[in-house]
Amino acid sequence: MKIARYHVAEGDSRLGRIDGDRLTDISDVPGVGTSLRAILPGLAGLTPAILAASGQSYDLGEVVLEAPIDDPQKYLGIGMNYREHAEEARAAGIPTPTSQLWFNKQVSCIVGPYDGIVKPDISDALDYEIELGVVIGQKCKNVPVENARQVIAGYLVANDVSVRDWLQKRSPTFTLGKSFDTHGPIGPWLTTDDEIVDPLALQMTLTVNGEVRQQWPTDDMIYTIYEQIAYLTQVMTLMPGDILATGTPAGIGAPTGDFLKVGDVVRAEIDGLGAIENRVVAEGSTGVGA
Repeated sequence: MKIARYHVAEGDSRLGRIDGDRLTDISDVPGVGTSLRAILPGLAGLTPAILAASGQSYDLGEVVLEAPIDDPQKYLGIGMNYREHAEEARAAGIPTPTSQLWFNKQVSCIVGPYDGIVKPDISDALDYEIELGVVIGQKCKNVPVENARQVIAGYLVANDVSVRDWLQKRSPTFTLGKSFDTHGPIGPWLTTDDEIVDPLALQMTLTVNGEVRQQWPTDDMIYTIYEQIAYLTQVMTLMPGDILATGTPAGIGAPTGDFLKVGDVVRAEIDGLGAIENRVVAEGSTGVGA
């Protein structure tokens, strides 16, 4: 099942079920409403009614898709979790971590799957990172690796946009360079876990202006998504709607200095999850993140 947040024209945000190129409104299903995060703990019980819903139907071209989860308590990312990416980062002067390396992306960075990405005036080192986003479905702590999949609600496509000079030079942690406004596009919808046979066997592709920059399978992770959940929940309680960006493969712009420029179109696609596409816009552009 695929669930999106959307609005029509200047209307309020609502939830819809995705079936091919159509969206069917589900917000009027008893117990659903307009917050995807709020229904995640009880989603299994709501699924039959959601699948049977016959609300207003739209062609996807008639609606504006929003970030599936716009209000997570936490948006966490793991650094250098693909083998080839860790090597290219090392070549660029970034040491390879000896354990899981986690950072915060402040939730204010989140925007929708087709919103603009702002290139800040203060940097010319704007970079892209396609990532498999994991959305937590239930409150959990001290989760064993073998049980970790049970706490996953589903998956989405994420672009962990990074401002490299602030990431590696201007701050002693990754947080600032990962958290600029609009630098967290996600979507295009939440694909529930039951639709994905193996999330560690998905192909990821990122293009800039149609040119392939990153193309890699998720099976190259150093730490699997299950090991990531087990590691994190030793420290903190993960909550429904929390987003984990699980690492990016090789091909980022930093090693070559081929950074994003205003006007570039970045498309990130993961098999079975769909694609997001974001244009880089100048700071001060109107309508960004709308």
